[in-house]
Amino acid sequence: MNSSEEIAVSGMSAGRPALRMGPAELVQAAAMARRFYLEGKSKIQIAEEFGVSRFKVARVLETALERDLVRIEIRVPAELDAERSDRLRARYGLRHAVVVESPAEDVEESPDPENLGEVAADLLGELVTEGDVLGLAWGRSTIHMAAALDRLPPCTVVQLTGVYDAGTAERGSVEAVRRAAQVSGGEAHPIYAPMLLPDPATAAALRNQTGIARAFEYFDKVTVAAVSIGSWEPGISTVHDMLSDEERAHYASLGVAAEMSAHLFDAEGRRVGRDLGERCITVEADRLRRIPEVVAIAGGRRKAEAIDAVLRSGLVTSLVTDTAAADHLLEAGTAPRPALDRGDPDGAE
Repeated sequence: MNSSEEIAVSGMSAGRPALRMGPAELVQAAAMARRFYLEGKSKIQIAEEFGVSRFKVARVLETALERDLVRIEIRVPAELDAERSDRLRARYGLRHAVVVESPAEDVEESPDPENLGEVAADLLGELVTEGDVLGLAWGRSTIHMAAALDRLPPCTVVQLTGVYDAGTAERGSVEAVRRAAQVSGGEAHPIYAPMLLPDPATAAALRNQTGIARAFEYFDKVTVAAVSIGSWEPGISTVHDMLSDEERAHYASLGVAAEMSAHLFDAEGRRVGRDLGERCITVEADRLRRIPEVVAIAGGRRKAEAIDAVLRSGLVTSLVTDTAAADHLLEAGTAPRPALDRGDPDGAE
């Protein structure tokens, strides 16, 4: 995800018409531009070399830009959309927003393309520093991200939620935590428990078990977290798919628009259905809000409204998404409060 700047120096005007420059002026301007843009020399060094003032050098460089003798191109990898990324970051007041190209086919039906995980893996490689505690929540996108990790500084990795199905732990979030810890060379603290339990008493009993309690002790130490976002519809929300039809209807009646780590949100980012959290093995919303960097990974047009809701909640600071979701988010109504305020939409402390 590193961008590069390419400087092309030419003796001919490639753009708009310009006043004619003599050959000596062209040669000098090209030489100064090469020294400044390609060789990294200062204007003072160039002035000393050519026996002119640094103000003359500044004027020549300015003229070279104005007359298209110098062309500056800012390039990022083709799959990244720098313009949408910057607009999305500004609209939601995010610390980082990275937008990748949506797949050419089935844009409407493909939430969380796998390349989101690959880009998120690169982003974590930038954000995580030695000694950090990295938290990973359950989600297809976070699992794809963990599989794509190839670099991480030494850090502790902790699981932030139970698994979708305890029987698939080896292929899910437990394996994601192990993979991240293996890449970083740090400790792994997985959670061997389902995300959703039948009742609050069972969930409370599991939280007190030694291994799970040890993982929970790390929640307040997490410095960087990666989470997924789900819409409240089949196949796009893990929690939705785990509930009974009656329970789904109940939470839908509360206006659920999004789900993240078993927390439910309405379209304005307010938490609803908080009783569900009592039955879940997951990081509490208030703890998420205190984590310095929370990266949400979600894309696809079908998830766009859910992403908007979660960004309004104040629980995340950064986003990795795709162009299909970004276009909807950029066209949405009233701009929300900056996400970096980390404020609770409910007004609670």
